[in-house]
Amino acid sequence: MDPKGQEALKKLAAVLQEQKDVNVVVEGHTDNVPIMRGTAGLTDNWDLSALRATEIARLLTSSGVPPARVTASGRGQYVPVAANDTPQNKAMNRRTEIILTPKLDDLFQILDSNSSSKPAAAPAGK
Repeated sequence: MDPKGQEALKKLAAVLQEQKDVNVVVEGHTDNVPIMRGTAGLTDNWDLSALRATEIARLLTSSGVPPARVTASGRGQYVPVAANDTPQNKAMNRRTEIILTPKLDDLFQILDSNSSSKPAAAPAGK
């Protein structure tokens, strides 16, 4: 990752430290070109995409985002944003995406408290 990308992620980490109700999913993606056999520790593009995501997750956590709020996942070549038919399109598919999600436990608690405070509806036809 280039220095500008690292700096942007550090700024994001600073914001996420303040937004404690947000979890982070980092998805790694690849193009459809198989990795070279014999690449240490990697079997296929899924491994490579997970490694990409883990790099970003480590940068976020080393910048102060609690690891329990960060998930790294590899999507391999299976969710392309462009056809893998040109070098430019393949480059677009070699990426990471950061997805911010609300903490679902908190959301479910809110939904439960709202539904339990409303009176039950009367059965139809009575």
